[in-house]
Amino acid sequence: MMGKRPEVEKDRYWRNVIHEAARSGMSIREFCRQRQVTISQFYWWQRKLQRQRPARTKKRISGGAASFVLVSEKGQSAEAAGIELVLGDGRRLRIHKGADETTLRAVLAAMES
Repeated sequence: MMGKRPEVEKDRYWRNVIHEAARSGMSIREFCRQRQVTISQFYWWQRKLQRQRPARTKKRISGGAASFVLVSEKGQSAEAAGIELVLGDGRRLRIHKGADETTLRAVLAAMES
């Protein structure tokens, strides 16, 4: 059982790194460059830690775990509209058309933690 401690510490370290990356507002590439971590190492740990997370019980909203709604503001053209993601726990995430993929990934990672 003694051999498990360093692995737990590594997991904790990488959870913190991934959380910091999500909160940094930087691209993953820039964050890794500043932290002197390879991008492949970052994503490897991200996948490993996601697989370790226990499955959460999904709360049902309107018969499903999540729902999508077209979002637009008054006077806004259809091209400028985006989507609103309603998560199973009731949290909402509005994603405007043309949102940067890196930023969206960082936001989703932050919401998971």
